[in-house]
Amino acid sequence: MANKEIHKLEDKIKVLEQKKKALEYKISNEDRRARTRKLIQKGALFEKYLENENVPLQDTEDLLKVLAEFKNKNKDYILRQIQILKEDREAH
Repeated sequence: MANKEIHKLEDKIKVLEQKKKALEYKISNEDRRARTRKLIQKGALFEKYLENENVPLQDTEDLLKVLAEFKNKNKDYILRQIQILKEDREAH
């Protein structure tokens, strides 16, 4: 009798472990999809505002390095400009 109960519990544990794995996979997959979507959106914005659609990848990387350096040297100015844009967006 006790062996049957143990076997039943072990089967339940296996089922629960399989459900756990399936949920972990689902969460991982959803996170990956969300990240991919965000990257695509950022790339589209990059092309839209910097008109960088037909530029070679190396030139794009160089441009990003220049922009990153500018951003790092002008953090306060950039933060103020972003705040102004946010306030304008909220006002409309």
